[in-house]
Amino acid sequence: MKIAVIDGKGGGIGCQIVERLKSLRKDDIEIIVLGTNSQATANMLKAGGNDGATGENAIVWMSNRVDIIIGPMAIIAANSMMGEISPKMAGAVASSKAKKLLLPVSKCNFEIIGLESYQLKQLFDELLEKIKTILEE
Repeated sequence: MKIAVIDGKGGGIGCQIVERLKSLRKDDIEIIVLGTNSQATANMLKAGGNDGATGENAIVWMSNRVDIIIGPMAIIAANSMMGEISPKMAGAVASSKAKKLLLPVSKCNFEIIGLESYQLKQLFDELLEKIKTILEE
């Protein structure tokens, strides 16, 4: 199973996701890290990504070549992350046939009502449980 982790800026959220995916110790998971910039990609690779690429074309190209896309909700919002997510990137991710697991942790002018009480650790824990369920299917 190919899982793409997409993040920008410093890749901090992506790194946390990659570390949790690696903790599953599954040989049949390939973690492909896709950064909007080289720092995000490099940091996610250090966290344990199997392969990685950077920039708009990489994200657009890989969006339809993976089974699951994971990242902050901002990856489907054009011009979010201080402009790092281009409209083309957001469209490619949103229209991808891959299952998308999005964390509502980004400041992209979206607010998901009902999640105010969640802490980041809880979101990562729920993400890991969802991945386990998908892998068992």
